[in-house]
Amino acid sequence: MYSSKFEKAGRKTGLHMPKVGFRHIWADRSFRVSIIQTTVFLGLGMLFLHQEWAAYGWVMFLCFPVILGLSLGVHPNKKAMFYGAILALALFLFFIIIAGIEGMVCVIFLLPLIIVPLFLGVIIVHLIEKYRKVKEEVRVRVIWSPLLIFILAVPLENSMLQNEQHIESVSTEIILPYSAIEVFDAIKSVDTLYGAKPFLMKLDLPVPFKCILEKEEVNALRICYFGGGRIIEKVTAYEPGELLQMDVIDYELTGRVWLGFKEAIYTFDSLAPAKTKMIRTTTYTSKLYPRAYWRVFEKLGISQEHDYVFQNVQRSLIEPF
Repeated sequence: MYSSKFEKAGRKTGLHMPKVGFRHIWADRSFRVSIIQTTVFLGLGMLFLHQEWAAYGWVMFLCFPVILGLSLGVHPNKKAMFYGAILALALFLFFIIIAGIEGMVCVIFLLPLIIVPLFLGVIIVHLIEKYRKVKEEVRVRVIWSPLLIFILAVPLENSMLQNEQHIESVSTEIILPYSAIEVFDAIKSVDTLYGAKPFLMKLDLPVPFKCILEKEEVNALRICYFGGGRIIEKVTAYEPGELLQMDVIDYELTGRVWLGFKEAIYTFDSLAPAKTKMIRTTTYTSKLYPRAYWRVFEKLGISQEHDYVFQNVQRSLIEPF
């Protein structure tokens, strides 16, 4: 029978349950089933994403957590349910980080898009229960039936987005007390990048450690090596002291299939005989929705990579090898 000894108290108080011992929660059916539910839902969502059956969009990042919240919200013991869901979520996220499926930065940015809609789903069910008695057989059906909404919504969103990728760009500038030619020579090939890392790089944002320009001419390759792969660029404009422009022809960065790189441009403006403004512009593509949310973190990550490279260029000009 689905009911537990905490069911009567749960119906009276909703989300606010009296304190109970941890060993009693382990024995509660709401706790055990919520672990299974959360694991199945999250595993199914990850499968859909990595098999490219679902877009990195509204259904996955907003609708899906709400559906999970609706499913969890029918449990009579809300406190035991929350413990089970949180435990399952923590273990699942830990697994995908350890397995290299996603990075820690991605997981941290993803948490608000999971937790807030999930709580919304639970609250919706709580309000329904508050004003309407929900039968036991209805509870059991609602535990799993919301998955049908997700399965139906996925192909609908796929047909609307059709693998649409948004093109974005990030520009960062720095003023250096050196001539444009000196700055140009310092950035065209950068060897042994090191120094204080921005906070996202301290987590797991790919850290660049060198860029090698094979030839000083148009159509030459420039390869930038990162702690998690590399980016291969093809020079499309080579004007010493003025412009270095490259198309990204290949990239290998672990766990970031939703992000693509298109172009990297360095421009050099002489402000005085020994003063130059260098501007780095990165053009990239992203499959992530909602754009208003993800754009902020994408641009932050790329800006920190720019700043890290600039910091090393400045050091190399002060302390040339």
